[in-house]
Amino acid sequence: MHTVTEENVSATLTVAAPAAKVFAVLADPTSHAAIDGTGWVQEAVDRAPLTEAGQIFRMDMYHPNHPDGDYQMANRVQVLDPPRAIGWLPGQEKGDGHLEYGGWTWRYDLAPLGPSETEVTLTYDWSAVPQFIREYIQFPPFSPEHLSNSLHHLAKLAAPTSEA
Repeated sequence: MHTVTEENVSATLTVAAPAAKVFAVLADPTSHAAIDGTGWVQEAVDRAPLTEAGQIFRMDMYHPNHPDGDYQMANRVQVLDPPRAIGWLPGQEKGDGHLEYGGWTWRYDLAPLGPSETEVTLTYDWSAVPQFIREYIQFPPFSPEHLSNSLHHLAKLAAPTSEA
């Protein structure tokens, strides 16, 4: 199920895994390439688990329309409320080492439906993106199905190994 508004898009899926397990997968940057439904996320540069708001984790990325093809995102954790919510603000490091953020966010909200099921809602929000960025990037920069694809990938990663 997708919900698209003028400023965000979200998808919800029931995952056959406890919320703590789903959260652990999301808090592990090394799993993000496997979760991603676009193929843009390549590999975690910072491999430490996400443990606090304000933490920065970098990801190697690839996009055919990016001027360099390969690039790197520096994400700042905005929400970290185990096992209920996790989210981050993607940005890029400028030449002087300063981080700049585009204003869009990724957020996962987890609602336990019992000991072995979790309802997961993934939201991509671009309400804080300034106009000058909107002039050259169309939002959302992917189809809404990307969020459902990501949630299905997450479900496979979080599932008990006997069901994988």
